[in-house]
Amino acid sequence: MSRGMDLQLKDKTALVTGSTAGIGFAIASALAAEGTRVIINGRTAERVESAKADLRKSSLNNNVEGIAADVTTASGINEIISQFPAVDILINNFGLFWPRTFEETTDEEWLRIFEANVLSGVRLSRHYFPRMLKAGWGRVIFISSESGVQIPSEMIHYGVTKTAQIALARGMAELTVGTQVTVNSVLPGPTNSEGVGTFVADLAKSKGITTEEMEREFFDNARPTSLIRRFADPAEIANMVAYLASPKSSATNGAALRVDGGVIRAAV
Repeated sequence: MSRGMDLQLKDKTALVTGSTAGIGFAIASALAAEGTRVIINGRTAERVESAKADLRKSSLNNNVEGIAADVTTASGINEIISQFPAVDILINNFGLFWPRTFEETTDEEWLRIFEANVLSGVRLSRHYFPRMLKAGWGRVIFISSESGVQIPSEMIHYGVTKTAQIALARGMAELTVGTQVTVNSVLPGPTNSEGVGTFVADLAKSKGITTEEMEREFFDNARPTSLIRRFADPAEIANMVAYLASPKSSATNGAALRVDGGVIRAAV
């Protein structure tokens, strides 16, 4: 991100879950470029090490660490907490999604996606958030989605978890009264992250059209309210998150901030 504004993050430590690729990696990159001590997280040591090396090289910041841990499980969360007992900034970015009709979504799938998308953030916040309050400064940010406001009919289970994140962030923010700790959620719209890019490419191939044509079809049919008519770049989401993580965002608390390309039509 641009060096034009110093976000005052050089003395901060940030944990970004699910940060070996996509939006998570872009967030980690933006923070590392500001001189933040960044902790990368992914499910395999190979991907974590690769992302860590890429980040150190691109940001010229050697203060990048990593941990391979599955945040969808309590044991994975405990591994993170044990290795990194205190952070200044917690970015709950990890999330799962898959299309499934409502009637075909099983109890097991509901529980799996809720544990992954909601409980991962609950468990990490339950540890780090009280310590931020005690320390007198902190940032907790949930990467939700425009799907948390406009629930997609093809992924109701996903949309429900994203709504839950928005509510969780607002509820936690109510506990920060009079402190310098803030809790917010960020609502990306359709974004060209690793999973989405592969999904669109595969869909285009199956239909015998180009990825550009598939993107146009997606916005014509699946997200017709988009104002930018394209997938956002992960860096565009990361710019908002880096600002929210900084001391400069001190008056923004309990908010659900959209980086959705105008997909959500509601004025508030």
